[in-house]
Amino acid sequence: MLSPFWGRCKRAWLDLLRIERLSLFAAFLVAATFALVVTLVTTGFGVEGPLWQLGLLAAFALWAERNHVRITSNAEMTVSVLPVLFSAVVFGPIDAMIVGAIGLLGDFRAPHVRWVIWTSMRALGGGLAGVTAAAILTGEARFGVLVVAVAAAAVTEATCDAFLGAATVALRGSGSARSFLGSMRPIMTATVPLYTPLIALLAYAYHGLEVWSVLFFFAPAFAAQRFYRLYQEEREASRQLEKANLSFAAALVAALDARDRYTAGHSAAVAVYARDIAERIGLSPAEQQLAHLAGLVHDIGKVGLPPGLLEKPGSLTLEERRIMEEHSAIGERILANVEGYAEIAKIVRNHHERVDGNGYPDRLVDEEIPMISKIICVADAYNAMTSGRPYRDAMPTRVARMRLAQAVGSQFDTTVVAAFEAILATSGDQYLSGLRADFALEAQRHPVLTDVALRPAAASFA
Repeated sequence: MLSPFWGRCKRAWLDLLRIERLSLFAAFLVAATFALVVTLVTTGFGVEGPLWQLGLLAAFALWAERNHVRITSNAEMTVSVLPVLFSAVVFGPIDAMIVGAIGLLGDFRAPHVRWVIWTSMRALGGGLAGVTAAAILTGEARFGVLVVAVAAAAVTEATCDAFLGAATVALRGSGSARSFLGSMRPIMTATVPLYTPLIALLAYAYHGLEVWSVLFFFAPAFAAQRFYRLYQEEREASRQLEKANLSFAAALVAALDARDRYTAGHSAAVAVYARDIAERIGLSPAEQQLAHLAGLVHDIGKVGLPPGLLEKPGSLTLEERRIMEEHSAIGERILANVEGYAEIAKIVRNHHERVDGNGYPDRLVDEEIPMISKIICVADAYNAMTSGRPYRDAMPTRVARMRLAQAVGSQFDTTVVAAFEAILATSGDQYLSGLRADFALEAQRHPVLTDVALRPAAASFA
């Protein structure tokens, strides 16, 4: 009777603690913003641009924020950073802070701490971008120098945004800072080179055209907004394909689990472990997804084994073991006939290879084995050891971890085992035993997809 009550109390306490942390973080950002303004004023910076031009740029930033492109359930992409960077390069850091802050006035709503964090982040990013540009633009504003100044300002703003965004995600408990920063890297690489020459060209033209340069700013910015919307549509199509792949893989695993009740849930657990190991060793998000899918279907070849072999309550004979070892090749043949599963089929074929060359079916050696196959090999072995079977009890997790370590360099890859051990060393009992809620097969059908906050073009954390 008391368990649900204490569970609700614990959740309420964690929510309160999260809100408290965010409030303190918001206060820190406000103080940092105020300190930056004071420092800028005391060192000679001020509002340099004509007020009506700043108002025009701020109005565009406000429009861009109101016409954001939804990327995930709690991340948005806009082009509001463009007028901020233009102001930082052409007018100065304080002007950029003003334009950035005004652009977020339309988001002033509860919870207000969220708006404070967004506004402070935007102001800090714009101010630091302006300082960076000013440090480079010390003489005549030649076009080449402007390009360098814009690029440096853009990188400064994006870096500030990325690290503060990662801190926000971590404090909210909605994801890991490391994953967030990893997702930001390809976005920065794609967007900074995209708008750097545009802003540099407009800034160069401003010295000769002034008013018209500010007005010309809107056409390419609208084009960039359209580009982001097309990106969002392509991303949505990719997410739908990912869901279809997961549903198909889960259906295959359900068929296997229906035949062998003693391994029910094994594939789902291996998928989670494989995905986490892939993230730990620094594989890309696409490779992490591939590890997850391959982990789900790694044993699908067992559906092609003779009746009674999987269900046998005791140890296998030598001949039975030889037949059992055919399941990885059978799995490859099954998956090779599925459109888009060619790479997964290869991974599944090689997930029982050993780094010393004594695995099966191809006796591959170390570098010949795909990295994701090595990952699944470790995840598979660990979950098999820590799961009960009719002929033996589940092995204690500490013993299973010791056996993984003992087989490094012979059966398992050193990097993979080290990464998995680092994960296990900081995990709770439910994760260690594969009993956490997200290890269930149904959870694999509808995973909580990582929220990628695309901040180089401004994003919000809902």
